Amino acid sequence: MKYSKEFREQAIKLSDEIGLKQACSQLGIAYGTLADWRKSYNRERISKPRESAGEPLTEREKKLMKENAELREANDILKEAFRFFVNDRKMSASAMTTQEWSHSLQR
Repeated sequence: MKYSKEFREQAIKLSDEIGLKQACSQLGIAYGTLADWRKSYNRERISKPRESAGEPLTEREKKLMKENAELREANDILKEAFRFFVNDRKMSASAMTTQEWSHSLQR
């Protein structure tokens, strides 16, 4: 379903006021959808703090913003890797017998 920009902005504001989970429940939106909207909104807001006000950014601010974006990207990659390994471990664990599982914990 396609939501208007105004609706998304209002949903983000509501989630800031009452919390993400409660806002999703109240609006009938999937948790992941609203979480993604908030993430995108915050990234846009952070990436252009003064440029939108007409003030130029200093070289240091530009460098810090670039570094911040790179660190966010690295963090997202690490989160994905973590999810991958957790899911892999869960799959491996479900394939083990109870005896194999208890033996692997003793190592």
